[in-house]
Amino acid sequence: MQKEEFEDEANPDKCELTSYEKSSDPLCIFGTGDLGRSLGLRLLQTGCRVVYGSRRPHSCGPLPQGAQVMSHEAAAKAARLIFICVHREHYTFMETLAPYLEGKVLVDLSNNLKKDMYAEANAAYLQRLVPGATVVKGLNTLSAWALQNGLLTGKQVYLCGNSAEAKQAVVEVASKMGLTVLDRGSLSAAQELEDFPLRLFPEWRLPLRVAVGLAAFFYFYLLIRDVIYAYVEQGKDISYRIMVSLANKVFPIVSLVMLSLCYLPGVIAAFFQLYRGTKYKRFPNWLDRWMLCRKQMGLVALGFAFLHAIYTFIIPIRYSVRHKLISRMKNNKTTPFDFNYTEAWGTDSFYVLGILGFFLYVLLGLTSLPSVGGSLSWREFSFIQSKLGHLTLFICTAHGYIYGWNKFLRASTYKWYTPPGYMLCLIVPSVVLVLKMLLLLPCVDRTLTRIRQGWERAQSMETGENKATNL
Repeated sequence: MQKEEFEDEANPDKCELTSYEKSSDPLCIFGTGDLGRSLGLRLLQTGCRVVYGSRRPHSCGPLPQGAQVMSHEAAAKAARLIFICVHREHYTFMETLAPYLEGKVLVDLSNNLKKDMYAEANAAYLQRLVPGATVVKGLNTLSAWALQNGLLTGKQVYLCGNSAEAKQAVVEVASKMGLTVLDRGSLSAAQELEDFPLRLFPEWRLPLRVAVGLAAFFYFYLLIRDVIYAYVEQGKDISYRIMVSLANKVFPIVSLVMLSLCYLPGVIAAFFQLYRGTKYKRFPNWLDRWMLCRKQMGLVALGFAFLHAIYTFIIPIRYSVRHKLISRMKNNKTTPFDFNYTEAWGTDSFYVLGILGFFLYVLLGLTSLPSVGGSLSWREFSFIQSKLGHLTLFICTAHGYIYGWNKFLRASTYKWYTPPGYMLCLIVPSVVLVLKMLLLLPCVDRTLTRIRQGWERAQSMETGENKATNL
């Protein structure tokens, strides 16, 4: 009786794509490499039954505990949903399995080593080899490392295929693993999906370009103001400062500007919503792109802040500093101690704000990690990233203002009539903080909150006109 039932399940004429939740069929994986083993482990952890298909079922290496291993033919008969975790070069063996794969759903997880490696997408090639099966391209952006460590909650993956029922079956399994699935349409989109893992830091390109541009601009700007000016106007060669002193001026400048650029698009978006009176209109493409890379901008800013902290610590051990100290000791030169309360308060405030700002910087960076941010509620995450984020920007901006509090009105500060770098870097964060303060005004904040809750000005005006007409 059991044999007849098993044969009925394997019969392609009787194989219907029902909801996976209602099906007791195991899930099959072709491929016992790192990806196949990691995928099987994750599926077992979600309560699924897993069978592996292997050409060497008795010598394929260690597999996750609880999984079965069979020949390809037996595994194909036992399951309706089969994950293909082998390279395209080894797809030809599935031609011989065509009778067993009739009516099955094949999920192609393969990727290539480079773009345009083949004229035909791997999934399209697989569909051509096994025309009786239904091929779905998807989950190919998952890595074995992410599967092993369970870093999948909320992770977005893509799939495409010509059968809505087949895609729905894959979506149900992916949802059980904690994944968010985005349907990209028919199987013709497989080439695009296969190119996704080959992209080199796509979300980091804009932040890195901005950071490199800012660093280059301020480096050469300060090189002209400090080193070249001293050589031309005063005849001093202080080129040795290029490696540490000059770089340690550039790092905090770029860090502060990048942090302010992280919060500026949110302010701009708020003013767009206030102007339009609705939250249902799309932002311009440039603003959308900017908002999508805010996390990366913040992390780049944190990286420059780390460099600034490290460079500041090594200043006392520099040769030039030690040489000046030794020279004073040998010459027995001392200066009378004249305690200046204003200078003391300014110096201590400068250091304290720098330390607090760096601490909050690190806190923001830690909460941006998926493992940390995933453990926070939305309110907690929003509080840290928004409220503490703006507090970090305020403290770091105050840190910059106190650095030059007594230098703004000195003529010697403006070498060749150019302002120092720290003055220029305070422009953007100051603008962000002023705009944010305007948004916090009760009348503005109340209107913005209503808009973000779904209220629309145009709809409200129409309702008012209708009431007036009825009267």
